[in-house]
Amino acid sequence: MTRRLFSAALDLFFPPSLLDGGARALTTGLSPEAWSQVTFIDIDAPCCDGCGAPFEYETGLHCAPCQAKPRAFERARAACVYDEASRDLILQYKHADRTKLAPMFAAWVGRAAGALLSEADLIAPAPLHPGRLFRRRYNQAAEIARLVARSAGLSYLPDALLRRRDTGSQAGRSGAGRRRNVASAFEVSPSGVAKIAGRRVLLIDDVLTTGATAEACARALKAGGAAGVDVAVIARVKAAASLPI
Repeated sequence: MTRRLFSAALDLFFPPSLLDGGARALTTGLSPEAWSQVTFIDIDAPCCDGCGAPFEYETGLHCAPCQAKPRAFERARAACVYDEASRDLILQYKHADRTKLAPMFAAWVGRAAGALLSEADLIAPAPLHPGRLFRRRYNQAAEIARLVARSAGLSYLPDALLRRRDTGSQAGRSGAGRRRNVASAFEVSPSGVAKIAGRRVLLIDDVLTTGATAEACARALKAGGAAGVDVAVIARVKAAASLPI
């Protein structure tokens, strides 16, 4: 109660800004201009049931890459396309301490992952290496995963996965380079083994580019005993990545 009163008092004297950095507003959120620029993915539109890539029409099949090489995760869904508009918001969230964006992103992810949430037993975030977590001071995927789990009434396991080595940034690497970079980088934590055994895990991350990180996390979760793994992210790259992440 005290915290809410303090927050209300701050808002009275220092009205919150729009989350996209626009002018002061009476409530937090995106400006109409910023909102209209985000390319949201229609949850009812046809897409690959594996990686979530949009289809022009309903086919009931996986896309060619998913058919050619099945992934360790069963399904992936994204709230929007990773482009100039969403990139700026996500980079602010990841690198500029804009943690107030987390509730908005969690709402987006929860809507996009509705079908996955209905089948999930628990939610886990893609982990950061301890060194990077110390420097950044928060795990952007964990902040979203915690809120999605709370909203869905599911168990939240922030330490289900460990990142055994600091893989550095994936930006600028080819698909093969990304896969090599995160190969065997993750493992299920000792405390997570019993909690994920035989259960379906929804993995939360920020951006899906080639799927290398999600694939490596899913392999580790399955090796640790998970019955299945789905993935939900804020945004997915439509084609070859040319934007920094």
